[in-house]
Amino acid sequence: MHPRIEDYAVIGDEQTAALVGRDGSIDWLCLPRFDSGACFARLLGDEDNGHWRIAPSGPEGPCTRRAYRPDTLVLDTEWETADGAIRVTDLMPQRDRAPDVVRVVEGLRGRVTVRSTLRLRFDYGSVVPWMRRSDGHRVAVAGPDAVWLRSEPEVLTWGEDFCTFSEFTVEEGESVAFVLTWHPSHHPRPPLVDPREALRVSVADWQAWSARCRYDGPHRDVVVRSLITLKALTYVPTGGIVAALTTSLPEELGGVRNWDYRYCWLRDSTLTLGALLAVGYEEEAEAWRNWLLRAVAGDPADLQIMYGLAGERRLPECELPWLSGYAGSAPVRIGNGAVDQLQLDVYGEVMDSLSLARVAGMTPRPHMWALQCALMKWLCEHWRQPDEGLWEVRGGRRQFTHSKVMVWVAADRAVRTLERYPALDGEPERWRELRDEVHREVCEKGYDPERNTFTQYYGSRELDASLLLIPRVGFLPPDDPRVIGTVDAVRAELGHDGLVRRYSTERATVDGLPGDEGAFLACSFWLAQALHLTGRADEARELFERLVGLTNDVGLLAEEYDPVAGRHLGNYPQAFSHIGLVNTALTLFDGEKAG
Repeated sequence: MHPRIEDYAVIGDEQTAALVGRDGSIDWLCLPRFDSGACFARLLGDEDNGHWRIAPSGPEGPCTRRAYRPDTLVLDTEWETADGAIRVTDLMPQRDRAPDVVRVVEGLRGRVTVRSTLRLRFDYGSVVPWMRRSDGHRVAVAGPDAVWLRSEPEVLTWGEDFCTFSEFTVEEGESVAFVLTWHPSHHPRPPLVDPREALRVSVADWQAWSARCRYDGPHRDVVVRSLITLKALTYVPTGGIVAALTTSLPEELGGVRNWDYRYCWLRDSTLTLGALLAVGYEEEAEAWRNWLLRAVAGDPADLQIMYGLAGERRLPECELPWLSGYAGSAPVRIGNGAVDQLQLDVYGEVMDSLSLARVAGMTPRPHMWALQCALMKWLCEHWRQPDEGLWEVRGGRRQFTHSKVMVWVAADRAVRTLERYPALDGEPERWRELRDEVHREVCEKGYDPERNTFTQYYGSRELDASLLLIPRVGFLPPDDPRVIGTVDAVRAELGHDGLVRRYSTERATVDGLPGDEGAFLACSFWLAQALHLTGRADEARELFERLVGLTNDVGLLAEEYDPVAGRHLGNYPQAFSHIGLVNTALTLFDGEKAG
């Protein structure tokens, strides 16, 4: 039986990251990058697809307690047994292109027998490596991958059934440290990491980074935890931020809505950039802005909705039939076919992001405005096309209202940039005409006057949670009756136990997929912001408190939540959810100090 998604905590080194369960098992780890093949894929299959468990020997069971060390990504997991108590501390120290997993076992009380069970299975659990000994270490090699395992002090270790076992005892005050290190198999082994020094440095570095956060309002702890999570999802060599650590965690248990989120989406750009700048992380914001500029450079007609960690464009989608899927949710997919979709909203998101960066005083880039002008030229000529929309539907293109609103955003930000910086060249009259024309069309074709609400696409009666962003992006003021009507309609028709779904899946929908999905957490945060903007501050805070209460015991959020089953759904941890949490806190508690 699979643990719940929220039973996992995250450790990472800003190149990749691992999921650690309450039972002490690392069930997901891709090496050496977020988007590499997993060497531990139990999350999407079974034990034989790879995992690494360290826990008291005997029947498997969850830990007694666990927590991150304050303001860090260093995880402490403790077990109380009849013989005593132990703590396992998990971390991934940061060093260039040589990812390590460090696991330190400490005796807290009594004398406890501990077992380590390591099953390495490269290429998403499909390749069993050849294991050998070398200089007192265990070495696993398969094709391009090599992994070294060592312990300090050395403990009894043996191989059996293509698995590596270690067993030892610890008493109060004693400790045993394990280090798992990856490198390309054709390269020599990298220098050894001192596990205890790595622990000390990691704690100090994470706490120093967290101390830079300027947010000092209510719920600061969960805001900082969300920012740490965004940092953990950052691929530091390029500055790109992946949407989630995982692939194919389902939006419905047993369903087919299983996608690979280990890539960088342009839709996240403005919201992420704004959150980072608002709380004092200018360096990270500039790295993200620079990634964005590199990724979108080229022919504006070729603008994609997502890219690889370094801006790669080819992300071919395929299925892995040897993996049964999380809780039987198949197929398991890698790559993402939505990369080839047309989504007009990304032009607005890119223009908004670069406008925000310029206004915030970030280091200018000489080619940035030329790129923006090229994007606007293409958009002026092609904005009337139908597209697949924000949610990457696979049921055909439509005239999505949110997409057209974001076309308006692109034109609006271009005009505002020229008004603020008149020395720049551009086509202000053409862009003003585009802005006005799109605004008129959306208000005419994307609005249902009978119900006083904007609609999912032109001519429909369906709703979409993306409409909650209309006041946030400035398309209409929050006190406009059409905005208030839209917020009320989305809340009433897409709401579920106070949370919000993206759109209805109960009737024939535009996404072209069978089954259902949970409430979308980012959309629920958007509702809280919309309630605040429309003058319902108490209701907004009540919803925010509800959403904060959905974080797991270590402060993490998945993509969705099932209010009926009371559990997380979708890929995890989800950047969009944590960005929503940070931005909602900034909106609701602007200037307010923690009580």
